[in-house]
Amino acid sequence: MKATVIRKTHFNAAHRLHVPTWTDAENTAFFGPCNNYNYHGHNYELEVSVKGDIDPITGYVYDMGKLNKLINTHVVDKFDHKNLNLDTVEFKNLNPSAENIAMVIWKTLRAAIDTSFELEVTLYETPRNIVKFNGN
Repeated sequence: MKATVIRKTHFNAAHRLHVPTWTDAENTAFFGPCNNYNYHGHNYELEVSVKGDIDPITGYVYDMGKLNKLINTHVVDKFDHKNLNLDTVEFKNLNPSAENIAMVIWKTLRAAIDTSFELEVTLYETPRNIVKFNGN
């Protein structure tokens, strides 16, 4: 029998959406206030879902304490209270859109979680702007 466990956390980060090959006018027209030269921030909410078989001995799909440590090490410690454009290697050459942030988080966690488990991340940039990423 399969089940999905979900660990929820949050981090705060600033970013600027900007395409360096575009003019300032093109960036402003496309990204609006998200292209603010002085950056802007979000209180991101993150859900990490791990789906797999329920272990008949432990009753667990995945150890939530272990999942919490992985998320803290690979996501929160790296991104919390950072300017994603300036303070992280992941977004040095990658526009830190919510879609790209979710993809980076998924790829990072995918490398740390056995592939026998299905993995999905859900990133809430705002209560109304939400991205799901599962590697497909």
